[in-house]
Amino acid sequence: MSAPDPGKSASTWSNGPGDHYPEHRHDYDKVLVAASGSITFRLTEGGESIELRTGDRLDLPAGTLHGADVGPSGVSCRETHLPRGTLSQVRLHVGRADRPETATRHGA
Repeated sequence: MSAPDPGKSASTWSNGPGDHYPEHRHDYDKVLVAASGSITFRLTEGGESIELRTGDRLDLPAGTLHGADVGPSGVSCRETHLPRGTLSQVRLHVGRADRPETATRHGA
């Protein structure tokens, strides 16, 4: 994916089961919403893994070193790019009533 415009931009993308993203960073803040399937983000600097499932949202500030692994059913996500500094911490917003996890999973 190419670098976004400095303002807000959005796109939708999909990956097949087991696809892998190596560690990388972005120069912009990113908000991801899982439309279907699942993807697990590996936060390198904190050693934490966050699974994003259908209906969940992940806030990912610029500069966060991360990789990702797509789940067994593939994944489709809506991704929004925001100007650097809009988001202050990595945060999972659980979108399903059957998942009682708290919203904040990792501080930046």
